Amino acid sequence: MLSGLRQLAEMFDPPPLPAPVGRDPDDDAVLALAAASRADLVVSGDADLLILGSYAGISIIDAAAAVACVGGQ
Repeated sequence: MLSGLRQLAEMFDPPPLPAPVGRDPDDDAVLALAAASRADLVVSGDADLLILGSYAGISIIDAAAAVACVGGQ
């Protein structure tokens, strides 16, 4: 299963953010990756990410909102 997933995945090594964004500095890596990969969404249960609401035009939502979003399309 993992090898099949690797064939679908694109690997990124994003540059760090120019300045800290969130309350938790470790979350900046998630935001940097989302921005570098031009993600449509960040789906997370992390309160420090969710409080941001969005970053660089990328919505940050919880799993329930993601399911509702996908189900509504």
